[in-house]
Amino acid sequence: MDQAGERHASWLELFFDLVVVVAVAQLAHRLAHPTWGDVALFGLLYYAVWSVWTTLTLYSNVRGEKTRTRSMLIGMFGIAVMAAAAPDVAHLIPGAGTHDGWFIAAYIFCRIGASRRLQASGTVLTAWPAAQLGAGVAPWFASVWADPPARYWLWGLGALLDVLFSVLQSRRPERLLEEMRKQADRREDRERRRARPGRPAHPVERPAAAVLDLPHLGERLGLFVIIVLGEAVVQVVTASSGHSWGAELALAALAGFGLIVALWWLTLHYGLSAVPGATARGLPSYVALPAHFVMTAGITATAAGLGVVAAEPQAHLHGGVGWVLGGGLAAYFAASLALGVAIGARPAWIWAWGVPTVLGPLAVAAVSGLLAGWLVVALLLAVTLWRLAYRPRGAAGGSLDGAVPA
Repeated sequence: MDQAGERHASWLELFFDLVVVVAVAQLAHRLAHPTWGDVALFGLLYYAVWSVWTTLTLYSNVRGEKTRTRSMLIGMFGIAVMAAAAPDVAHLIPGAGTHDGWFIAAYIFCRIGASRRLQASGTVLTAWPAAQLGAGVAPWFASVWADPPARYWLWGLGALLDVLFSVLQSRRPERLLEEMRKQADRREDRERRRARPGRPAHPVERPAAAVLDLPHLGERLGLFVIIVLGEAVVQVVTASSGHSWGAELALAALAGFGLIVALWWLTLHYGLSAVPGATARGLPSYVALPAHFVMTAGITATAAGLGVVAAEPQAHLHGGVGWVLGGGLAAYFAASLALGVAIGARPAWIWAWGVPTVLGPLAVAAVSGLLAGWLVVALLLAVTLWRLAYRPRGAAGGSLDGAVPA
């Protein structure tokens, strides 16, 4: 039974997640015939969706029962616009240009709206300051007047500023909190000087550090993982429809489903780090949240590759699909390895399981053009099963709870 007072994702948050399901599906479809430029742009678009989801999730986590339904629904609509525009970003539509402007407008609108709601709470989110202070939004504004490819470089700069600002500030939360309090003092001084005789100045609230509900946040991060794993299932199932079924498709479907189950087991059973025998409690937010982004983006890329293989399981993988498939899995394992190092995983795991499962998918990707698609997926499954084979003494299953401190 649940502990008294334990908080879980609300119906509003679960409803909000539905639009992310669509956004992930739209982004995965961009990797069906990828070039390196397509992969880079996928990463930027995925970051934009992930950052809006993260900002609104942190807002609802901090505010709890005071979360405004209207704010969440407005953010949901904004992500829906981003999802609808995503397939045509950087793609010319006859007589209509691209949908870049719509994507930019929806992203800026969502980020600013969520930031305002966090600022109105009177607290400072030291765990991931970019969510509240919007450090990387300015380059997106500038990108409205830039032409491709400069526009997309500005998007990358915005993402980089978000991450750098959050990493640097969250490592010294007391300094950020003190700076925000000094700003509040300056505003109070201005209000006092502007006050008229007989009309007292409006008091300015001194901000306090936001307190995150860690089990709730862990559950929300886990639900996002379920969303991207669900996209992998959809890719395999839908690609398997509409043509004859044979032995190659059966092998591809079994290997693909086995890979999805293995990733589910690693991430949801062993926690965000996917490291048996290690705990994610106390893991710094500036490590945990970027890792969550990389791991879920990697699963989404892998899902796109599984869909291509299920459509033609006997064909060799050309056009970058093999690198998307293997590279996505390698990115997932690389983020897991970084988390394992950060939380003090055993050296035996790092060198015998962590490193090989990063290099293994890249090696498979390198030869994917010479192999049938179903065999590529089977080899990637074998790499993942090697990670699952690690069983330290006394290891117990973990969870995503407590992965990100305030």
